Amino acid sequence: MAMAASLRQSYSLLSPVVAAHADWSVNADKRWMSVARRDDGLWKIGMPEKVGDATTLAARLLDRAAGAAVVLGVDFPLGLPRAYSNIAGIADFTVWLAGLDPADGVFRPCATLDEVSLARPFYPLKSMAGAGQMARLAAALGLNDAAALRRAVDCRTARRPAGAPLFWTMGANQCGKAALSGWRDCLLPAFTRNVPLRLWPFAGTLPDLLAPDCVAIAETYPAEAMVQTGLKLVGSKRRRQDRSALSPALRAHFAACRHTPARDLVALIEDGFGARPEGEDAFDSLLGVLGLIRVIDGAPDGTEAGLPGDEPVIRATEGWVLGQVDPPQPPVRA
Repeated sequence: MAMAASLRQSYSLLSPVVAAHADWSVNADKRWMSVARRDDGLWKIGMPEKVGDATTLAARLLDRAAGAAVVLGVDFPLGLPRAYSNIAGIADFTVWLAGLDPADGVFRPCATLDEVSLARPFYPLKSMAGAGQMARLAAALGLNDAAALRRAVDCRTARRPAGAPLFWTMGANQCGKAALSGWRDCLLPAFTRNVPLRLWPFAGTLPDLLAPDCVAIAETYPAEAMVQTGLKLVGSKRRRQDRSALSPALRAHFAACRHTPARDLVALIEDGFGARPEGEDAFDSLLGVLGLIRVIDGAPDGTEAGLPGDEPVIRATEGWVLGQVDPPQPPVRA
């Protein structure tokens, strides 16, 4: 505890930090990130850019930081549902993840429920017709019901809808394939190459993880970042005109927080991030990094004492979304 306190004191609000949010996709061409840097307490926010080679992302950010602390936000799950971890005997998510091999069965979604096991929990490989598939997946894993497929942080809150269960790999809102891609293509190579990684919240609260020449990695989501920053999108983020309509609020946010956007960033925002489909991904990456900055600058990360993420199981295996302070709500019953 003394070491953590010392680190927090030495890494003050004036210390240099590089923050990056990677908007993830199974399709490498759809991966965009926004990178910001804090020097002397003030942030400069760069233009959205392609993530590039996922296997070297953490190392490249370290090089770019030139000795500053790095915080990388990723919008794929870091953690496992507690009911699954209990049955599978997994006590530490980071140890479990670092011990995986890209050839392991966990990275191969099952084609049928007969293939589902604790070693291969992701399903289905292809779209499956018929209701009740999630309940059957839960049963195949030995879980009580479909609700047990969700982590606490995946449940709805008073200000946003529920996220998809980790192990489900079909549909527009699924996150299973993104998790597999992020774990295999980004995190495992960094572990293998001994890049100094600290996974939040498993290694401590975010202030504990800020250190020179080190990458803290946290699960972050643009939708949650909008809740945290007070930004409200009317319409759909998939529509250019709706993204453009958020421009006044984003400019006001920059001014209130004393952020300096890159010269062309304001024009990009006003243009709604362009007409191309990837405009949505670049937009999300900016929202994500704004939420990341907010927590780096002192807002609660959501796991401090008395907050919803303050549970031993969350810090051991299940994980949390950075900055979420709204408690999970029970599912809506039909």
